[in-house]
Amino acid sequence: MTTGFSSGSSRFADYFVICGLDTESGLEPDELSALCQYIEDTKFRDGARGKLARSNEGENFEQSPLRRTFKSKVLAHYPDNVEWNPFDQDAVGMLCMPKGLSFRTQVDSREPQFHSFIITREDGSRTYGFALTFFEEVTSKQICSAMQTLYHMHNAEQYDILHTPTTPHGPEDQRLPQPRPVLHAAPAISRLQRFNSYDISRDTLYVSKCICLITPMAFAQACRKVLEQLHQAVTSPQPPPLPLESYIYNILYEVPLPPSGRSLKFSGVYGPIVCQRPSTSELPLFDFAISEMFNLLGVENVLQLFTCALLELQILLYSQHYQRLMTVAESITALMFPFQWQHVYVPILPASLLHFLDAPVPYLMGLHSNGQDDRTKLELPQEANLCFVDIDNHFIELPEELPQFPNKLEFIQEISEVLMSFGVSPEGNIHSSESQGRSRFRSVDMVSDKRNGNLGSPLTSYLLRENETIARLQALVKRTGVSLEKLEVRDDASCNKDARAQCDEEELKMHQLNIQVREVFANRFTQMFADYEVFVIQPSHDKESWFTNRDQMQNFDKASFLSDQPEPYLPFLSRFLETQMFASFIDSKILCHDDEEKEHTLRVFDARVDKIRMLNVRTPTLRTSMYQKCTNIEEADGPIKKRFEKTDFVAAGPQIIGLEKNKTNPRNICFCLKCPWVTGGSLTVYSVHSICKLKRMGRAPF
Repeated sequence: MTTGFSSGSSRFADYFVICGLDTESGLEPDELSALCQYIEDTKFRDGARGKLARSNEGENFEQSPLRRTFKSKVLAHYPDNVEWNPFDQDAVGMLCMPKGLSFRTQVDSREPQFHSFIITREDGSRTYGFALTFFEEVTSKQICSAMQTLYHMHNAEQYDILHTPTTPHGPEDQRLPQPRPVLHAAPAISRLQRFNSYDISRDTLYVSKCICLITPMAFAQACRKVLEQLHQAVTSPQPPPLPLESYIYNILYEVPLPPSGRSLKFSGVYGPIVCQRPSTSELPLFDFAISEMFNLLGVENVLQLFTCALLELQILLYSQHYQRLMTVAESITALMFPFQWQHVYVPILPASLLHFLDAPVPYLMGLHSNGQDDRTKLELPQEANLCFVDIDNHFIELPEELPQFPNKLEFIQEISEVLMSFGVSPEGNIHSSESQGRSRFRSVDMVSDKRNGNLGSPLTSYLLRENETIARLQALVKRTGVSLEKLEVRDDASCNKDARAQCDEEELKMHQLNIQVREVFANRFTQMFADYEVFVIQPSHDKESWFTNRDQMQNFDKASFLSDQPEPYLPFLSRFLETQMFASFIDSKILCHDDEEKEHTLRVFDARVDKIRMLNVRTPTLRTSMYQKCTNIEEADGPIKKRFEKTDFVAAGPQIIGLEKNKTNPRNICFCLKCPWVTGGSLTVYSVHSICKLKRMGRAPF
């Protein structure tokens, strides 16, 4: 399976999406998610409470309404569609808010949460999503009343439970005196009402909403900054330098993907954002913090998980945090270079798709935990072949008879040395990972979500309030010459500058740690397979005939290769050579003889193999189990530092979106009644009447 981005993608981001509560359709129970939650909650219960829950599966009155699952919807996305990446509304909606809508009151924690996800197309190419979920106050009286009604029904059901006598099951039970629940009903109900309660007369109701970027490449750090700065602008008492539509239009249409081997700077709402792309001779792009995985699991567990992934076992990641699921999944698959995971890959499994776990095939999936259930409450099929990773509890459950990775102790030692040089404990430190994630977000999220001072912007009102329109992004665009450099940005204090410099330094260290750890892992495969080309069986027929009869063809002389390996390597290698990822790697080698035809990963790997063979004059008969450490860490570290210290390209900054009186440019004409498509320059944009409505109201930014 080839993974990558569509060749038609040249923009940094393809879509901007808003998901949340559709006030027109109201509160709709997410039946599939609710059923899955019901199964978890009632699997180990019995008696009257379990029976009552079973009689009300659809509504699940036993669960507090604030903790129930309601359907979220894609409220808007812009643009409507791009030809190289058709918008998948169902997939985006499920993955932006995998558990559906969440409700809170003023007494609950409402910190915004960032997570990323992957959508895999039929051809194996991937689209990446980056989502920031926050809470906004519910202003719809109908929704508040509906929640109050649900609480009345919930309390009534709980009252009935407390008054339901325990049914005797046998002679011994009948001889026992039965309890009198009526005597304790009043204080019990009082406790229920105080816990997870909602009173429309005294409480403020909040509901989750999500803003998301859909991108062709996984620039996780940059996308996170874009979304956090947008959220900061929405919640700040002071308006941003430009209307939010300007920044979103800019990121969608005017910020390109950075060229290979170059860095790119573009404008966020409050500060510049830099991303860099590796060259064709470097390891593929990886922009997640790999240190978080080691903090969460420790080196020993990571290496065991890595071994399970290489042997294509079933892997289930388990965590309360969506981003932890994604970070661990992406980190493990990135460390496989030059091999690629070929099977089911769903780092965040929506609650409605839990039946995927029954698949009798290798998979790597992430399951969200509610933070209450432990491992014993999960009933999973084929557990003998399952690697279960409880990320939050620093625990891994291994399948039976797992072979040891070659030179395991020396490998762990080398990885640990790299981690310690960056202050990361090889044993892991889950609390360090938590604090880093929180502090990084709070640096830009300093204002309560009730202080909505920027309500003059239509998009801001849309993000925070009701579902009106996102048409400002579909307006005709005018270039006024206004740029961020000409505006007096309020965020000019020296302390903010120092904080930004510190964040830049931390980001550089993250990239340096990433590449150094990845080089250590890549070096293991370079050493183990330095002579793999000798054992590749080239087809005697033409490529088309070979491909047609691929299932009957042998592409690698496994027996000869294994006979040439050190004895300690054999338990692992004998199983690894049977995997689909190894077969696909060899197939790629056979089909691509010239460097120009090779995939990026194969080209980079072969270049490293050639370098080792040239320096060490290795031959198949001189193999040894002696451990050889990675020697090109500094060489790999240099380009990253260089691109970070000196930006290669600067994208055009955002400008005010609006109309101008000059009608020579068709993009500046607004047909407010017909709303036709209007083409101007190289871009096709919408002209919509809502921009004229705003103009008449005196609220349009032009």
